[in-house]
Parts: sequence; structure tokens; C-alpha cells
Amino acid sequence: MAPPTRILIVEDDGHVRRLLRAAIQRAGHEVTEAGTAREGLSLIDIVKPHTVLLDLGLPDRDGLEMIPLIKSRSDATLMVVSAREDVAEKVAALDLGADDYLTKPFDTEELLARIRTALRHRLASHAEREVIKAGDIVIDLGHRRVTRSGKDVHLSRKEYDVLAELAKHPDRVISHAQLLRSVWGPAHETRVDYLRIVVRNLRQKLEEDSSRPRVIVNELGVGYRINSGEKVLD
Repeated sequence: MAPPTRILIVEDDGHVRRLLRAAIQRAGHEVTEAGTAREGLSLIDIVKPHTVLLDLGLPDRDGLEMIPLIKSRSDATLMVVSAREDVAEKVAALDLGADDYLTKPFDTEELLARIRTALRHRLASHAEREVIKAGDIVIDLGHRRVTRSGKDVHLSRKEYDVLAELAKHPDRVISHAQLLRSVWGPAHETRVDYLRIVVRNLRQKLEEDSSRPRVIVNELGVGYRINSGEKVLD
């Protein structure tokens, strides 16, 4: 059986949060709640939700400002759930990266239908990049399997999680802080030494010559990137 999807509700009204939680849990999803923008951003790093329901009227930050912040640190589907009916607000939210916009009050069945649609689109999108190749390395994110020249490579949980984060964004530099937040949590985002140890272990297991890495490449002072494709870049 597939694990339940994770939904994060970022909403300052406790009554609305309870109604949303009850409806979403009945549909079989896991729910986490945040009452402020600050709490919501923290939970995104910890919970790693599949979908975020975002209210725009938060007490500590305008919800529109939250949209690019959420999209920059998570691949979750972002649905705005707001009482703001102005068309310009809706356009602004969508232009900033929101995937959908639902105006309060709304029927919970409509919300659940939109969540189902968003999750289907997310799965379809992810299926296209579920398997990443880097030379003779194959990273199967769907099955949490890594092979080298056709043979399974045993990785610790942290090693796999770091490799998976890089593989989700092939050929793109992922910062040290982002990797540390994603794998160890926000409290450890300055512990670059943790990351270096794991990357060193990964290179020993995956690289032809770990002293001259060609798969997991260091961007000095910034982070790491994974070279994807049939041909590994120099």
C-alpha cells in the first residue's frame, strides 16, 4: 500500500484549520498545521509535504510573499486557499508560482477534488524524472535503488537522502544549506562537516576515482551538483 500523502495547512484561523484537517484526514492524507508564516516555512523543511494549502492573510507575513519562498525550498504543489476574491490577487498568486487558487468559503469536496488533481499531476511530473543516469550510475528514486554498472550499491540512509536530493535537480547546484535542511533538518543547516563526510562516502562508492569526482561535483563555497545523462561531464 502506498504511504499517505502529506498535506501542510498554513492558516492563522484555528477554526478553519480544524475543518480542513478533519476533511483531509477523512480522505486518508496526513495533515500538519501551521498558524504563522514562520512556522509554515519551518515545517516545510521538516515535514516535506506533497501539497501546501496557504492562506494569504497570515499575521506575520503576507501570503503572497510566502509563495516564492515555499517554491524555492520545496517541490510541493502549492494551493492558495484565501478569502481574497480580487482577480488581481489571484493573478499575482499564480504568477508567483501558486499551482491553484480556491476562494473561501468553499465546499470541502471541491477542495479534496482539487487536491486529488494536483497530486495526479505531481505524480505524472515526477514519473518523468524518476530515474536519473550519471555515467554508469543509475538512481531510481521511485524504488530507492542505486546501481553502478548494473550492480546494487549499498548506501546508508543519509547517503541515499543526499544523493536523492541532488538527483531530483540534476545538473543544478544545490547549496550546502539546502541539502542540510532537507536531509538533517533546519537546526543543522550550518553543519557543512556533516555533508562533507557523506559526500566523501558517496564518492568512494560511486566515483571511478574519488579524488577526481565526475558524478558529484563540488561548486566551491556554494554546494554540490550531480552530472546527469549518458555522458558524464568533465
